[in-house]
Amino acid sequence: MSNPLQQTIEALAKEKGIEPDVVISAIEEAVATASRKYYKTGENLKTRFNMETGQVDLFALKTVVQEVANAATEIGLDEARDIYRSLYGDDVANSIELGDEMEFPKPTEVLGRIAAQTAKQVIFQKVREAERENVYAEFSQRVGEVVNATVKRFENGDIVVEVGRNEAVVPRKEQSRAESYNPNDRVRAVIKGVNRGAKGPQIMLSRTDPALLIKLFEQEVPEIYDGTVMIRGAVREAGDRAKVAVFSRERDVDPVGACVGMKGTRVQSIIRELRGEKIDIVEWSEDAVAFVTNALSPAKVQRVSIVDDHERVMEVIVEDKQLSLAIGKKGQNVRLAAKLTGWRIDIKSEEEKRREVEAQFEGLEAAAADSLAEESPAKTRRQTRRPTPNTDSPRQNRRMCRRLIRSLASARRRSAGSSTRASPRRTQWRAPR
Repeated sequence: MSNPLQQTIEALAKEKGIEPDVVISAIEEAVATASRKYYKTGENLKTRFNMETGQVDLFALKTVVQEVANAATEIGLDEARDIYRSLYGDDVANSIELGDEMEFPKPTEVLGRIAAQTAKQVIFQKVREAERENVYAEFSQRVGEVVNATVKRFENGDIVVEVGRNEAVVPRKEQSRAESYNPNDRVRAVIKGVNRGAKGPQIMLSRTDPALLIKLFEQEVPEIYDGTVMIRGAVREAGDRAKVAVFSRERDVDPVGACVGMKGTRVQSIIRELRGEKIDIVEWSEDAVAFVTNALSPAKVQRVSIVDDHERVMEVIVEDKQLSLAIGKKGQNVRLAAKLTGWRIDIKSEEEKRREVEAQFEGLEAAAADSLAEESPAKTRRQTRRPTPNTDSPRQNRRMCRRLIRSLASARRRSAGSSTRASPRRTQWRAPR
């Protein structure tokens, strides 16, 4: 580009971060709008930017017809051929047919100051719209990316920051309770979304989203960046505690140790960035029981049982001393573990579980006693109908009395024989008959 207008277009496009063609189309539309306000003839006006001269040419478009009904937009075939014959020769004139659109130049030097102001406003509007669309297209593709921003001002609890040449907002609900900022402070946040608004695209940043934690681990841990260690899930309660589930693709690489680093250097840098937020790094497992056991760290779990696989409910038994640690402050530890694993976790101590089992046994015994009590009247009725040998009758009572008397008599005889010598028993022999 050699002429001053083209150089100005290049400089404006570079400053606004848009393509020069966008500026040129804005200029063309601005001149067309100003020309319509000036001429007011109802003609179909068209503009074209001349790259050689750097000027904007104005044309009136008319359709070639057999009979003219509207002179502002239509022209007869013979008239069109006569005009083009005098300008371009017989060959061009004879090639004109019905339905063709003819361009008739119109002067732009007559446009006054008001038309120029109108063109200026249109150019600014079009350039601003193109700039906003460019910002929206750029940041909508960067959702989930961590950016560095500078605190600019505060509006109704929201923090307005500057990301490059654009402004972004950190809403109050996306701010951590443990953090406070002053103007010109530098902050790292994750792009959560881009919204279209009347004043242009609004870039939403977040300091509480788990994506920020994941991106910080990717930047600090090389094994996560190259894919050796994978983050399978992350949950946060910003400012208090977070849990991250990691998994190693290689058997020789410890995923938890890789994230912690030598003497905790890697995880400590992330904790400093999050203003002292505690981070629990647990190992992910395909086994749901093992995963829940790891997720409840630092508490030690005695046993885990699946209560309902369809509803994803688990019962976890811990020692009495570990119960408060497993539940956490205001239920924070078990709440984060449930979010991380996707299971509903019911934590009980051993004493509580023992009382529950005893109560269940007592209930079963009571139910068994009730069932026996219900069955005994029916048995009595059956026994009265068909007496069994065990039924107490007068005959059996007499037999039992006789047996008792015989046993008593034999007992007396044994006692008498022990005090006096028994006389020898004589054996009588009888001759056979």
